[in-house]
Amino acid sequence: MSNKENFGSKFGIIAAAAGSAIGLGNIYRFPCEAGANGGGAFFIVYLAIVLFMGLPLMLSEFVIGRRSGKNPVGAFKALANGSKGWGVIGYLGVLAAFLILAFYSTVAGWTIDAVGKSIINYYHGLDKATIQNDFQNLLNETWQPILSEGIFIFLTAFVIVKGVTKGIEKYSKILMPILFGILIVLCIKSLTLPGAKDGLVFFLKPDFSKITGKVLINALGQAFFSLSLGMGALITYGSYIAKKDNLTSTAFAVCISDTLIAVLAGIVIFPAAFTFGIRPEAGNELAFVTLPMLFDQMVGGYFFCLIFFLLLTIAALTSSISLLEVPVLYLTEQLNMNRKKATTYTAITVFILCVISSESLHDGSPLRLFGASIFDTLDMVSSTFLLTIGGLLTVIFLGWKMKKSDFMDEYTNGGTISMRLRKPIYYIIKFLAPLAITVILISQFIK
Repeated sequence: MSNKENFGSKFGIIAAAAGSAIGLGNIYRFPCEAGANGGGAFFIVYLAIVLFMGLPLMLSEFVIGRRSGKNPVGAFKALANGSKGWGVIGYLGVLAAFLILAFYSTVAGWTIDAVGKSIINYYHGLDKATIQNDFQNLLNETWQPILSEGIFIFLTAFVIVKGVTKGIEKYSKILMPILFGILIVLCIKSLTLPGAKDGLVFFLKPDFSKITGKVLINALGQAFFSLSLGMGALITYGSYIAKKDNLTSTAFAVCISDTLIAVLAGIVIFPAAFTFGIRPEAGNELAFVTLPMLFDQMVGGYFFCLIFFLLLTIAALTSSISLLEVPVLYLTEQLNMNRKKATTYTAITVFILCVISSESLHDGSPLRLFGASIFDTLDMVSSTFLLTIGGLLTVIFLGWKMKKSDFMDEYTNGGTISMRLRKPIYYIIKFLAPLAITVILISQFIK
């Protein structure tokens, strides 16, 4: 593995890993999940999960990736000490990344369509019913969503085909500061709205009576989705981290960045929702129907509408880059494909599945599984089950199969870094994380 590319700088590592974690899951999905699960209560549970499980799990994936220097499938096989069967965890991660990218690109296609409409000031003067009808028509169209999704997947593949330093790292270092800057501008505007206080109280003041099993599983699923856990992306990026870099500080910086973006997204969304009487859990309607109408009523609304949808598109792109890299690295290492061919084959396959996902949203579409659209099924199967089960199996592998001495050696950079928390973190990975994830999973099936 001596000829394998590594990230070229500390900032490059953090920008790329944070870009993987920070995406539509923070800006689009997190406010919707918080709104539907008790606001502040959900936020507190989410923070606890990020701190006590998200951070150790992220470290686990970084350790596995860097120790092996391989893709997720190859990593588990290499570190299993000769035991067979553990590679299935890697396959689950590759599958999860692939499925997530398919429905993720569908939503990203909507954001690209909204950017185009914002540029021509399409939303100006339209009422909610008109915008809502227009969005529904978009879902029922065939060629416009396909075009937007194709553009998005092409942009993702364009970055991936250039490799680690000239592609992933280079563009992450450009896109992440832009994303932060846009979000700060929107936060400042949102805090000047009349409903800012009520929105912030709903978002940040917890009502612990609202914490239920459903809130726990949704917070766990959101944390895994948002932090890119269980989908092979962090193992993949971990394989590109040089041996001299501190994994703990990298993981901590990524978790802080990811959580900060989620908080800022809540500060943007909830004051706006309470000012204009919007249901904060409104989902697609909130992002693509109500907010364009809201922006049109603001001073400087054209500018804020445009940068909001640019923000969503950039956030989607930074995450899709890491998602596409997972199967691409698998194909290049396991099947000896060159990067260009692996990227092309994967992008085309994702695009086909993305088209199916998009078509399943048409009124009366026969493309349904388990009574839901292909789009919703991909979301549910990947984020609720594949990521959670993949995360559970990962901590079981690291805590019970991988040698403790190998973990400690990799975690402390061969003993050159003194880590006071190395034992508590290891025992969280070995005992607490598997137990907590299992209990939360079981609670999903208990009425």
